[in-house]
Amino acid sequence: MRVHKVRPDIGVLSDSVEVPGIGYLPVNSFVLLAAEPVVVDTGLGLSDRNFPEALGSVMDPADVRWIWLTHPDRDHTGGIFELLAAAPEARVVCTFGTAGFMSYEQPLPLERLYLLNPGQSLDVGDRRLTGFRPPLYDSPTTLAFFDDRSGACFSSDCFGGPTPTVDLAEADDVSEVDPEDLEAAQLLWATVDSPWVQHVDPRKYLGTFQPIRERDPGLILSSHLPPAPGITGRLIETLGSAAGATPWVGPDQAALELMLSGFEPDADIDDEERGRPDGDAPDRDTLWLP
Repeated sequence: MRVHKVRPDIGVLSDSVEVPGIGYLPVNSFVLLAAEPVVVDTGLGLSDRNFPEALGSVMDPADVRWIWLTHPDRDHTGGIFELLAAAPEARVVCTFGTAGFMSYEQPLPLERLYLLNPGQSLDVGDRRLTGFRPPLYDSPTTLAFFDDRSGACFSSDCFGGPTPTVDLAEADDVSEVDPEDLEAAQLLWATVDSPWVQHVDPRKYLGTFQPIRERDPGLILSSHLPPAPGITGRLIETLGSAAGATPWVGPDQAALELMLSGFEPDADIDDEERGRPDGDAPDRDTLWLP
């Protein structure tokens, strides 16, 4: 996990995950160094990640007062319970739906919840955070927000896009990605993450961008894109064209069997030459490696 600051009061905890056939998807969490510090999402739920430790390079986790969960997907909630333990005074900001979905695995402590709906605001001492439902999302419980002091929009999955390399996925600024590649990646992600966009009425869909147009944030902080300062209009224009787009279709069973066939033993090479005991199967953990 790579940690850096995009603004003096905003830290980015950058991570990424390889998605076979798509590329490297950025997975970001954020730290808002407000008077009452806010952590936005808590990273991947992988065994080798230690979210409180990574957060410690930005601030003492014990000083966190709010944990804003944009939605309950595991790439957003991986470190939530470790952070709750490390930040005993923190409360979790989320929708009722997010709290409900979390209870399927491990319930959030009710006394530490702060339920917020789109259109409502949270005062964190030196600024107000106003929740809204972004134009594109993969969970009906998604709660993005605007920060009225920094002028940033924390957009959850919306505006995301995969990149061809890990370095680009964890870049300091989205300007490092070629503009044409960025546009293609965002439209691809729209069809992967929000396949329902093929059915929307284009006029009504474009209207869902109005809250962002009105706020005109100078910085878009998506969970799945490097920080994007100064290009909000261009990002809106790109995603505005997604209405009616054909959803992405992943590999089916025939494709899986074709991939598996690549791991079948070569009849011309015996087990000794392969470097494994007779009868051992190939390591299927390497199935998704290129």
